[in-house]
This record gives sequence, C-alpha cells and structure tokens, in this order.
Amino acid sequence: MESAFYVLLLPALAVFLDARLGDPHHFPHPVRFIGKGLDSFEYLARKIGRNLHLAGFLALVLFPLAAWGLVAWLMVIPYVGFLIGLYFAYAGLALGCLLRECREVASKIDRGDLSGARMALSMLVSRDTDALDEQGIRRTLAETLSENLNDGFVAPLFYLVLLGPGGMWAYKTVSTMDSMWGYKTEAYRKLGFAAAKTDDILAYVPARITAWLLLSVGKGRGLDADTARRCFRKDAAKMESPNAGWPMAAAAWLLQGQMGGATVYFGKVKEKPVLGPEGKLWDASMIRKLIAVCQATGYRAAWIFILLFGGIQTAF
Repeated sequence: MESAFYVLLLPALAVFLDARLGDPHHFPHPVRFIGKGLDSFEYLARKIGRNLHLAGFLALVLFPLAAWGLVAWLMVIPYVGFLIGLYFAYAGLALGCLLRECREVASKIDRGDLSGARMALSMLVSRDTDALDEQGIRRTLAETLSENLNDGFVAPLFYLVLLGPGGMWAYKTVSTMDSMWGYKTEAYRKLGFAAAKTDDILAYVPARITAWLLLSVGKGRGLDADTARRCFRKDAAKMESPNAGWPMAAAAWLLQGQMGGATVYFGKVKEKPVLGPEGKLWDASMIRKLIAVCQATGYRAAWIFILLFGGIQTAF
C-alpha cells in the first residue's frame, strides 16, 4: 500500500491540490529558499572569483543533491512523512496558479484595463511590459502560458512520477538555477553554463510530450491540428532553447496566432524568432481557447504519467 500511495496516489493528490489551491502567496515556497541559497553561493563564488565555470558545476552537484536528500529524509519521518511528501509534490506544480493568473490578465484586457493587465503580466514574465499595447499583452500572455505549461507543470510532474518528490525537487533546483543564472551575458555565461545545459537535457522529453499532447487535445476541440503538426517542428527549431519552442510553436499553430518578434528585455529590444502564422493577431477568443487547451493538456499529461509510469513502477 505504501508503494502504491507514493507512486500513484501522491501525484494524483498533488495535482488535485494544485488545481484547487494554486500557490498561496502568504505561505513560503521552497523555490524561494533555493533562490536564497543560490544567491549566497553566487556571492561567495564572485567574491573568490577564481573560476566561475567550476563554481557553476559545483553548484549543479551540491544543490540538486541537497534538495533531493532533504526531501527524502523528511519523508521518512514517522506518521507525518507522507504529508511532507505530499506538500513537496504539490508545491512543485504550478498549473493551477498559472491558469488563474493568465485568466486574470485576460480579464483585465477584456475590461479595457491595460495598465492593470501590464502589471499582472509583469508578475509572470521577465520581459518589460510597460510599453505593451493590447496585442502585445495578448501575444506575451500566449507565449508565457504555452512555455510554462511544460516548465511549471508537465516537466516537474514527469519527474515526480518517475523519481518521487525528491527527484522532482532535484529537477526543480536545476530549473531554478537555469532561471537565475542561465543567461548568455558576460555576468552569467560561465556561472550558468552547467545549469543551462543540464536543464536543456532534463526538459527535452517533457517539452516534446507537452507539444504532442497540445496537438492531441487541440484536435479533439476542433482546432487545426493537422496544419500545426506539419508546421510546428520547423518553427520550434528556430528558438535558441532546444525545448521552449516545442509547446510554444504547437500552441501558435493550433490557435493560428503569431508568437515571437520584437521583445523588450531590460530596456533592450530582442528580435525573437516568429512562431506560428506570421501576422496573425491574438484576440480574446483565441486566448480563452488557449487557456482551456493548456488546462486540458496538463491534466491529460497527469493521467498518462500517473497511470502509465506509476503502473509500471508498482508492477515491478
């Protein structure tokens, strides 16, 4: 029963809690503690300043192993270990919160509150939102929703079912390192190299699963999945990231809305590759459909992972 609980029931309960509760803002999240630890490590690494490449590789070994070990240790505490495991499993998923925040941005746009929409959107993205017009807000919303469907839900769930809460948080730690250090700038090129490459490897399979499930769900909802299937892989290959373009391009072609183009990061314009049909604008109906498709895709992934991988593990 214990094996079945951890492999099958625990992920299912975690998905349920994520859908119902999201990420309570008043409750400290494990990612924040990881971030503080990485900040301290970065400070020491730069203070010593000898070899940032080596420091990045050292962090890549120490932090994910520490996260995995801590979670695994806490889960064996008598009587409360399974509740601790459930908390970490739930805390590692972010679909419920992502969907709610995307609906909030979409609602503000529909009410004509572009200032409020920009502010709410800035909580979801690292790019500058101050100068975005209505179409820019919608396009940015579509991009971050489709990309984070994998990064915030499908990939963590994949590792939760495969490796348990400890393995999930080892992955989340690598992902957090990539988010903080994985920039191709002079400041982070060396320190973030190991984390960025490892995150690319770990997200490779989940990103492709996400894209194909998006097409499957979209086809069932009457969207043009056949055109998307023919076109999205060529567009996905345009992206710098080997993974981000897969769910983004799949969503862009399914909904027939352009992603990419001129984007402002930290005051500088970056020309991102165009994904989807060029020149096709996003409207309110398209955004609503995308939110619904992403929600259904996430929960379809959950059932497939839990029943398939969980079933295999309990059988052996």
